[in-house]
Parts: sequence; C-alpha cells; structure tokens
Amino acid sequence: MNPIYWRNSFENLLKESLERDRMLTYTSKGIHKDDLLFEMDSVLIKKIGSQGQQKSFLISLKLAQMSLIKELTNKTPILLLDDIFDKLDDSRVSQLIELVNQENFGQIFITDTHRERTESVVKKINEESIIFEI
Repeated sequence: MNPIYWRNSFENLLKESLERDRMLTYTSKGIHKDDLLFEMDSVLIKKIGSQGQQKSFLISLKLAQMSLIKELTNKTPILLLDDIFDKLDDSRVSQLIELVNQENFGQIFITDTHRERTESVVKKINEESIIFEI
C-alpha cells in the first residue's frame, strides 16, 4: 500500500470523525479502536501474527513514531511501555531493552504488575532508574 495513500486515509478518518468526537468528548476513531489494518506481505498482521508478534509490531510503530516526533521537534518524547511483559517472551523483552540501551530514548516509563520482573529488566538498562509501586 502506498504510504502517502495510507497517511491521507488516516487523516481523512480523523477529519470525518472530528465533529462526532467533539460531541462525545473523546476520540472515537484511530489506532486505539483497531480502525487501521496493518499488513505484512498483503496479509493482515492480526490474522497471521501471534500475540507476541502483534505486540512487537505495535512497539515498533511506537518507536518509529517516537523517532519521527524527535526528528520533527528536536525534543525527545517520553517513552511509555505499558504492560510490555504481557504477550512478550523474555527474548523479545531482552531485544527491546538492548535497543533502549543503544539509543538515547530519554525518559522511559514501564508499567507492570510484577515488581520483581520489572526490577530485573530495569537493572539491564544503563540509566538511572526509580521504581514506584502503586
């Protein structure tokens, strides 16, 4: 699919729902609603990918978005990794942590339901860290 066509389609989707969204006071269309279909080799990712592969794909999109924002604004956005351990195996989590260590991601927030698991991952990141428990 042509990336320019995709971008215009997404832009149109948001424009078309703007008035309704204002009445609802929330965004009714977009990636959080599964309105976008992502393909790999002309096949929907949600049809062929495991849950871990789908989550890895979404993380890749988030990192690409972060890189673009940084490039356009010259500011480093905060990276939120919300419940990254759900659906990701240890190998994928390790690869993500290695990537975070190689790049300057700035401030990173990681949420998880298991403190010990988060502590072990945070120890692998070459940056200062603080763990908050709520």
